[in-house]
Amino acid sequence: MNKFILALALFVAVSATVVRDEIDMFNFMKFVKQHNKEYSSYEEFHHKFEVFRQNLNKVENTESYSPFMDISEDEFSSRLNLDAASIAEARSKMTRYTPKLTLRDLPSSYDAREHGLVSHVKNQGQCGSCWAFSAIANIEGQQAKKAGKITTLSEQQLVDCDTVDQGCNGGLMDNAFEFLIKEGGVESDSDYPYTGRHGTCKFSKTKVVAKIKDFKDISQNEDEIAAVLVENGPLSVAVNANPFQFYTGGILKPTTKSCNPAGLNHGVTLVGFGEEGGIKYWIIKNSWGQTWGEQGYIRLQRGTGACGVNTNVSTAHLE
Repeated sequence: MNKFILALALFVAVSATVVRDEIDMFNFMKFVKQHNKEYSSYEEFHHKFEVFRQNLNKVENTESYSPFMDISEDEFSSRLNLDAASIAEARSKMTRYTPKLTLRDLPSSYDAREHGLVSHVKNQGQCGSCWAFSAIANIEGQQAKKAGKITTLSEQQLVDCDTVDQGCNGGLMDNAFEFLIKEGGVESDSDYPYTGRHGTCKFSKTKVVAKIKDFKDISQNEDEIAAVLVENGPLSVAVNANPFQFYTGGILKPTTKSCNPAGLNHGVTLVGFGEEGGIKYWIIKNSWGQTWGEQGYIRLQRGTGACGVNTNVSTAHLE
């Protein structure tokens, strides 16, 4: 090969690299604008750009980006702090919720949002308090059924006051229910607003909005879970959320290999179900803000035990 051909090949390779760098930077700046990202230094900006570039290889949709495109999978996993080790003990104390609605009467779709049982999508921020958001969303649904209107309740009360769970370092929804029974109830979010960090407990029984009477677990049969959802309202659920990092929309259809059902690490809330293109799905409310997923929600394949969604489902009941 003569020198001219070698020089031309080098020029083409360098040009392709420059073009690729420019495209990646354009996409990164689009991501920064989409999610209002701010970085404290050039070094952090450059590091986040490199992580973003690596994550680009893992996504198909470059029209919209998850807010977690600038963190590694290991860093993302470290934010998932469900206390799965406590599940077995918690379930041993619980009785089973048996729905009155028969499976033959189960509708093809249901959405608790349409019945006024779901508050706005919230954002837990850097605090590992998914368990509190899942538990409170369930209680909010129960309170709305009882009062005829939704009242936004306090996750921060659990983060600050729950001595069974670990605040921003993790917890379990069922433990939260048990704690709130002993505590005497839960305050509204307006009286006890969310700060996203552990603080001194400021609970006041005079400001209690909802009192929990008991809580029950639910069958792992997904049709029965759907029946309880229709009859009861939003349900607290544990999932393996590892594949949620790059989710931006559509029905997530993970395999057992890509999402181990036994790897429960995140608390979310079942609010509905439906079917699209022959694929049955759950509608799940998350606590990562409205810029994640489908305005803060994810549709997850139903009927396959995807991500362990059926393995730890529970609900509180109010006094």
